[in-house]
Amino acid sequence: MGRIIAIANQKGGVGKTTTSINLAACLAEKGNRVLAIDMDPQGNMTSGLGIDKSEIQYSIYDAMCGNCNLGEAMLLNVFDNLNVVPASRELAGAEIDFIEVEDKQYVLKNTIKNIRKKFDFIIIDCPPALGILTVNAMTAADTVIVPIQCEFYALEGLSQLIYTVDLIKQKLNKHLEIEGVVFTMYDSRNNLSQEVVDNVKNNLDQIIYNTVVPRNVRLAEAPSFGLPINLYDSRSTGAEAYRQLADEVMKNKLFL
Repeated sequence: MGRIIAIANQKGGVGKTTTSINLAACLAEKGNRVLAIDMDPQGNMTSGLGIDKSEIQYSIYDAMCGNCNLGEAMLLNVFDNLNVVPASRELAGAEIDFIEVEDKQYVLKNTIKNIRKKFDFIIIDCPPALGILTVNAMTAADTVIVPIQCEFYALEGLSQLIYTVDLIKQKLNKHLEIEGVVFTMYDSRNNLSQEVVDNVKNNLDQIIYNTVVPRNVRLAEAPSFGLPINLYDSRSTGAEAYRQLADEVMKNKLFL
């Protein structure tokens, strides 16, 4: 049975989509069968994996609305071992479209329930908001990984995310856990980055991954070429960081 991991943080610009793309790619590189689902109406994961959004016939929105089955929306072997269900701009209207849908929090869970056994990992890139799309992702997921940028306001809003996860666990998905926190955009030349890491470790009662993703030019360039970092620049510090994160995720004690 595949592990379903939601990558979530309602704060934008923290490396959420970068983490979704590159964790999925590095898990696939290690021989895992991986499905990446883009739940963000902006579709940055979709384009970051080299998929032309103008040529998509079906998206996760269509699958959730019953316009197609998930297999029809799935793009096979975008990279070795990595399948993708892309996003479309119609997702932006999900709050309204699903308002009268019965059990609207479970739409994604019901959409993917029949295919999860075909994959080792399903990675869901959530939008930067705690709305119906993120609630759907967390209701479907086993765990949540939270990327945190190494900046002064790193903890701002994190308490709200933790509260939301706890609420979903109580009301909708009793098995949901925060799998871990991963630091992104770390600058070793900046004392503030280390202060943020130390502050979070001292004040957050959550698993914190040892992997720290550096601020890296090659990592920032890769999406514009439609490639994950392990294929764009395999020897870069960004690629090594996400390979290390993939190793940690595979060995997470929650699943051993």
